[in-house]
Amino acid sequence: MPASPRRAVFTSLGVISPVGDTPTFWANLLAGTPGVRAVRAFDPSALPCRIAGETLEPFDAKKYIPSSNKDGRKSLKNMAKTVQLGLCGAQLAMDDGGPAKGTIDPFRFGIEFGCVMVASELEDLSAAAKHTITADSRKIDMAKWGHEGVEKITPLWMLKYLPNMPACHTSIFFDSQGPNNTITAGDVASTLALGEAFRLLQRDAADYFLVGGCDSKINPLSFTRNNLFVPFTRNNDHPATAVRPFDKDRDGTALGEAAALFGLEDLEHAKKRGAKVYAELAGFASGFDRGRKGPILAGVIRNALKEAGITPADVDHVNTSAGGLPELDAFEARAIHEVFGTVTPVYALKGQIGNTGAASGAIELAASILALKHGQLPGTVNHAATSADCPVTVHVGEPRPVTKPYAVKINYTDLGQCAVAVVKKFE
Repeated sequence: MPASPRRAVFTSLGVISPVGDTPTFWANLLAGTPGVRAVRAFDPSALPCRIAGETLEPFDAKKYIPSSNKDGRKSLKNMAKTVQLGLCGAQLAMDDGGPAKGTIDPFRFGIEFGCVMVASELEDLSAAAKHTITADSRKIDMAKWGHEGVEKITPLWMLKYLPNMPACHTSIFFDSQGPNNTITAGDVASTLALGEAFRLLQRDAADYFLVGGCDSKINPLSFTRNNLFVPFTRNNDHPATAVRPFDKDRDGTALGEAAALFGLEDLEHAKKRGAKVYAELAGFASGFDRGRKGPILAGVIRNALKEAGITPADVDHVNTSAGGLPELDAFEARAIHEVFGTVTPVYALKGQIGNTGAASGAIELAASILALKHGQLPGTVNHAATSADCPVTVHVGEPRPVTKPYAVKINYTDLGQCAVAVVKKFE
């Protein structure tokens, strides 16, 4: 698309994570506080992987929704945990500096979420399942399920779990009547949602977006299913150090749960309302690296840098998607090395909070936005010795000063969908 004179800036931030919410998130990143722990939500003792990045405090959505919003609080009962996380992250972002109600044209207020099919809670399915189990084989009788079991599922069941529900409820809460979409592309979903909001702002289709992602798969049904096919770490006895990005001893990842929402706004609109600015979104690109070899992802990185009008030498750090998976960490490292060599330090957050799925792009980007704002980059945790197949320089240890104005955020899926955002320190 042709160059646009409109500039997009981050004017608010809302985070719920395994290492704290918005007020404590940054301090705990700097301190290296571990967020991956033994699962508390249910008994995981029969599973191969029994650790995950649950929210730091037991999650209670009513903690975030103002008591004056009685209808909003009442509606929480029709939302699954992932949906509640997304809505509460949006509330935190609005509380952090979003436009007051009545001060923005609702048709110029958009919503973009990264979210995937939401994990079903057992209590919503158990009555129907028990009713259709055969006495002799202890298996589900599918004919009986169709005729009798389905009737025992509440009619509103699906509305709790559809991936567009966070965007839907958020738009109702804040009277957003502008562009509204949900991206469901797994671990890259919230980065792609950010890219779509960026393009819509550039095309003058909106002035302000709530954009980000949410995800939680830490319930008995989803966590068990993921244990069957996701290459999880087996280091259950040492959860705090189990997920080891780019490390020679990495053996798998762990799930996490989180929400991260940003106010992404046209710069001139932000100036007119006197909004504070965290950082600027300077460039974005996406692509598909089917073979996960590295050169295509490297090309996507270059495209994002090109839109930002910068070279690799202008970048302070690369915020990676690495989560301790041997093949994928190496794939990403090859792409980073092709563009940046080993000069630019890389940072990985998943060792600290786990893989937060559709929320991962947004919550990891929040770390770089805060690093640019505060002038410090936290150290990557759980990295002792870089693997020979990961030719990158990992920043570890104490926070280091941010010395250059740009950061690059990379996200991808295990199938090869990838997206890259370039953020700039705002002066």
